[in-house]
Amino acid sequence: MPHDLARALTGVSGILVTPFDAAGEIAPDLQAPVVERAIKAGVHVLTANGNTGEFYGLTTDEAVAMVEASARHIAKRVPLVAGVGRSIRDACRLAEASAAAGADALMIHQPPDPFVAPRGIEDYIRAVQEAGGGLPLVLYLRNDAIGTDAIASICRIPNVIGVKWATPNPMKLKAAMAAAPDHIIWTGGLAEVWAPAFYAVGARGFTSGLINVWPECSVAINSSLEAGDFATARTLIGEMQVFEDIRAEEQGGANVPGVKAALSLMGEDCGAARPPAAWPLSENQLARLTDFMRANGLIKA
Repeated sequence: MPHDLARALTGVSGILVTPFDAAGEIAPDLQAPVVERAIKAGVHVLTANGNTGEFYGLTTDEAVAMVEASARHIAKRVPLVAGVGRSIRDACRLAEASAAAGADALMIHQPPDPFVAPRGIEDYIRAVQEAGGGLPLVLYLRNDAIGTDAIASICRIPNVIGVKWATPNPMKLKAAMAAAPDHIIWTGGLAEVWAPAFYAVGARGFTSGLINVWPECSVAINSSLEAGDFATARTLIGEMQVFEDIRAEEQGGANVPGVKAALSLMGEDCGAARPPAAWPLSENQLARLTDFMRANGLIKA
């Protein structure tokens, strides 16, 4: 039975880690227990080649291998969203490979090129759409400086069904929602801590790197927000706040290291985070992370 992708995107979109071995090569099989834990906990969507998956630290060949591996691990039990991006040719190759692997949708990373024209982004998205063979598209928006009109315009491109809003500007999100087509699903792209603010202006669901480690907490936060129980959601977010605080340090460079260090503490070593990430964590960061893991029963006290 096909997945209800639109509904799933209003839940928790888990961004899967990319494991490496001791030599620094991708080790796709090490991702399997992470996937199993997330699905068992009720995570609604899993994403390969997102930022928590070190997308910009992978070669295109490695990204292809990881989406194929994630598809095997997930085995159609939940929707698989595949991240694509970088140069237009890399993005199109990844779109083709992701479709062949069985992805349910493509998440288009916003081009990081220093010379990006709003109309150029439209051309970029249309090319990826064609390469992906008609798969639904989710736009990953990390820079809202392109303006509300441009955001609304790219949302009108055929097959675009959703936007992951990853800028800390709820009022700009509200304006974009008002200007864009009604069918677009607006999902919080700044994880659990920003989810209440985005829900308050009408977004649904959120992305999460925490799901690699503690998916039950992410699912509980989403359930609380869906029920309109903001008080419980804030309490649950308070319990995991230190995890996100650590990940936000060093200009966000501890984002993936925080996840990988937590997995190592759990006995699921997924290797180092590649440069330019802040690897390894500092002694202070690791001590705080260890205390967090113990306090929440994720490792033995």
